[in-house]
Amino acid sequence: MAGRSLLDIMLQDRVQQIEARITAAQNLPEETRRELLALLASLKTDVAGLATTQHEDAQSITHFADASTHEATRAEKKPEMLEAALKGLTGSVEGLETSHPELAQVVNRIAVTLSNMGI
Repeated sequence: MAGRSLLDIMLQDRVQQIEARITAAQNLPEETRRELLALLASLKTDVAGLATTQHEDAQSITHFADASTHEATRAEKKPEMLEAALKGLTGSVEGLETSHPELAQVVNRIAVTLSNMGI
């Protein structure tokens, strides 16, 4: 793991936890699962780039992606909790649309996909 910062390792670990949650979710249609996993692959790359210059923003994005995924895939749905997590997720990229447009687009697609899961 030479050359990787502790922060980078922590962020990548969190993304791997999100991937594991999505893979294990029983209430997730296969098409949605594939879409979310593809989006997370993009998120992993984009967040790694962001972490080198704006580590707090990278942490916020992965934190809210984790919380949003948790709320969207839990067995007992709590729409108000998902809504709060999704607001945090979309808010975590506010101000980054110009400097990191691909990251903002990926995060917004994740938020839309999770919000469309029928809650």
